[in-house]
Parts: sequence; structure tokens; C-alpha cells
Amino acid sequence: MHRPGWDEYFMDITHLVATRSTCMRRQVGAVLVKERNILATGYNGVPSGITHCDVSGCLREKLKVPSGERHELCRGLHAEQNAIIQAARHGVNIAGATVYCTDSPCIICSKMLINAGVAEVVYARGYPDELSLEMLGEAGIKFRLHGKSSDG
Repeated sequence: MHRPGWDEYFMDITHLVATRSTCMRRQVGAVLVKERNILATGYNGVPSGITHCDVSGCLREKLKVPSGERHELCRGLHAEQNAIIQAARHGVNIAGATVYCTDSPCIICSKMLINAGVAEVVYARGYPDELSLEMLGEAGIKFRLHGKSSDG
């Protein structure tokens, strides 16, 4: 029987977390992990208590904002942001953690991950934001596309 490595295991959980997303354009999930323990999860969607976009309509669609641009023109939070916020609300230290994401982070999320002390980013698919990965590299944070190397 094939037993997947830890990367595969946590990436599967990340995809499951993404199914909770309320975004109409893209379902994204993030899982913060340290020493093989899940610290926090997040998915993209509007803040608690705010009308979901399936009711109010997608602001980015209305304004024809391309993916990877003008992140402030959205009612929702990104999955990585929600994972960081969840950890903070529960007093969980994420310094040194690995974040597993369905998508590579945008520049705003990368800056937050850098300052939160995250050590590694593993993502399942790319996102059109080259500056994001440049800044992660400059900060010394490892990042890689899932499947390009393995932690077994």
C-alpha cells in the first residue's frame, strides 16, 4: 500500500480546507504546519458577519479586475491572511512554520508571511505575482511548487 509523504498529506488537507471558501472566482486554502502539527488553517472569503459575495456579487468581476492585481478591490481575505489571523486569535506562534497553500501567495500575503516568521511556502499552483516570490526569496524563505521535491 502506498503511503503518501507529509507534503502530500498536508496538501490534501489544504485542498479540503479550500472547499470552505466562499469566493466565486477561486477557492484557496492554506494550512500552517510546524513539526508535523497543524497550527491553523484558512480559506479565502469575506470577514465574519459580512454578506458573502454570492449574495452581494463579486466586486472584482463587476470592476473587471484581472487576477493578481488590485488586491484591495475585494470584499474577502486571502487564505494565508485568515490562517495567520486564526493563529493570532488563538495565541499560536507560527514562527518557523511551513505554510501549505493551494496557490502561491500574492505580494500582500508574502509580506505578512515574512513578518510572521514563516520558514517555508509549499504551493500547488502558481499565481500571477512574480514580486511575491522574489520577496520570499530575498527574505530567505524557502518556497516551492508541490511535487518538485519531497520531504517523504
